[in-house]
Amino acid sequence: MALDLPDFPWDSLVPATELARSAVFPDDMAGGIVDLSVGSPVDPTPEIIRESLREATDAHSYPQVAGTPALRAAIIDWYARRRGVTGLGDRNVLPTIGSKELIAGMALWLGIGPGDTVVYPRNAYPTYALGAALVGADALASDDPDEWPETTRLVWLNSPGNPDGGVLSTQALRRAVERGRELGAVIAGDECYAELGWTPEYDTDATPCILSPEVIGDSRHNVVSVYSLSKQSNLAGYRAGFVAGCADVIQQLLAVRKHAGLMPPAPVQRAMVTALGDDAHVRAQKELYRGRRDRLSAALVDAGFRIDRSEAGLYLWATRDEDAWVTLEWLARLGILVAPGTFYGDAGARHVRIALTSTDERIDAAVHRLRASLDD
Repeated sequence: MALDLPDFPWDSLVPATELARSAVFPDDMAGGIVDLSVGSPVDPTPEIIRESLREATDAHSYPQVAGTPALRAAIIDWYARRRGVTGLGDRNVLPTIGSKELIAGMALWLGIGPGDTVVYPRNAYPTYALGAALVGADALASDDPDEWPETTRLVWLNSPGNPDGGVLSTQALRRAVERGRELGAVIAGDECYAELGWTPEYDTDATPCILSPEVIGDSRHNVVSVYSLSKQSNLAGYRAGFVAGCADVIQQLLAVRKHAGLMPPAPVQRAMVTALGDDAHVRAQKELYRGRRDRLSAALVDAGFRIDRSEAGLYLWATRDEDAWVTLEWLARLGILVAPGTFYGDAGARHVRIALTSTDERIDAAVHRLRASLDD
């Protein structure tokens, strides 16, 4: 029996992609499309991490699903050092093959099914709804805990958010956790952009964590934090992620993953230890993104856009107060490809998501074209 899955949204970008590729700019020496539609890192993986991978290539034994002792210790230390979360032990952490597979599979592994509800943000990465579809559960896009029904069994929060870069306050996280506990639901915070905050309060500190004592009090019951090193460490190709929090939830996930053989490769586990222990490369990468963000956002505003939310993360949530597809075509005629907000739910119908994950040369080409459009 075939699954009733949603269409893959990026397939609908083919006409806009071709339009952007065909754009000609006589005064633009670089030429070519500026693809700002997908948030895939373009900068090199730091050498210290690659060296760790090379040193671990004699990986003749099966890796540990639970993670090596060194990796579990590195995750625990990172949460204490960068997220202000202490008291985690080995039973509270688990490495994953990136974060997307965990998000897609969480409902299945927690035994959620027909008649249950999975809640996720109104502006949302499509994989949350996919996870509900895979098990036949109801999917509800809602940012208001008072709207969550009694059938809710899993709540996804995403802060900083993809696509809109919004950051949930400690108070908002606490209210969501309180409601999730009232319902007996597992509540998961997808926090993979936490180190990439742009407003002054997040300049040196990460954004609020769902496992913070100010959010959960003295109990981690039914609360987990999901993280990925793809963004902060340019490890998207390594598939390096992890989940931490409630030991009961973590151990249930571990039990299923042992049976399924879901384990990050041993060399990747070794590289993750290095990445988690070095903050310098994260700061350096953030500064690269800051420069790209500053130049691109200024050019967009000058070209008549408004930047909403976007307090953190690798995207600008931009609007010209018109249908997202109209904006997308306007930018495509400038050779700039972005993602329409409708990919992320009805709430994004008048926004586009513009990724910062392109080279300085491509970002500067986009800036040049946006500024040239003012003279047309």
